[in-house]
Amino acid sequence: MAVTLLWEAAGRGHWVDALLLPPPSEILSTAIGLVRDGYRQTPLWQHLALSLGRAVGAFVAAVAIGIPLGIGMGMAPMLGALIDPFVQFLRPLPKLALIPLVILWFGIGEFSKVLLIFISALLSIVVGAAAAVGNVRRQQLRAGQALGAHGFQLFRYVMLPQMLPELFVTIRLSLGIGWTTLIAAEMIASDAGIGWMVVNASAYLRTDIVMLGIVLLGATGYALDLVLIALQRWTTPWAGHA
Repeated sequence: MAVTLLWEAAGRGHWVDALLLPPPSEILSTAIGLVRDGYRQTPLWQHLALSLGRAVGAFVAAVAIGIPLGIGMGMAPMLGALIDPFVQFLRPLPKLALIPLVILWFGIGEFSKVLLIFISALLSIVVGAAAAVGNVRRQQLRAGQALGAHGFQLFRYVMLPQMLPELFVTIRLSLGIGWTTLIAAEMIASDAGIGWMVVNASAYLRTDIVMLGIVLLGATGYALDLVLIALQRWTTPWAGHA
């Protein structure tokens, strides 16, 4: 609250040029105008819905593919040795560098945007899931085997409960990575979306719209993370969450 008041005072007192840092009241006024009139003939809710659809769709696909693949790499060393070099090579690459190839191979449609977010989230999920398998306590595996658990039973009742808390941490981190890739994804010939709105507004020096877009991106990402935290607490009550 104090930071917001200081920020407002800095804008109202012209301590900082409003072009560089518009005050919160101006951003709020801009938000009301965009809710009423939209941005570039597109309602604000539609920009947000498009971005959410792209990011959540890509993220769900990344989780559905990345967790089984990562667990498989952790449980089968030969599979890990085959796939891990490619994962570790691609993971540090800036996703902006992939945009020309994505456009060349898949065109400029929705699939290209979703694919870029998917790749960003998938790589981290695979690495985290493989690491979660490696952190399973061997003594608990031996105890489960001694009690007669084998195959799927050993995985379901011994390995999975130990892995789930770490898997959720990986999923939350990957969600952040995928969400931050949204702006890069929406640079691929988009005409709507919060990320596109931020990039487009910056070209016209509309700092108020840029700041509003940043606030919306941050608030939406935070809300998605809260959903994952609630899901984690519900599915892993034994983990002792704060």
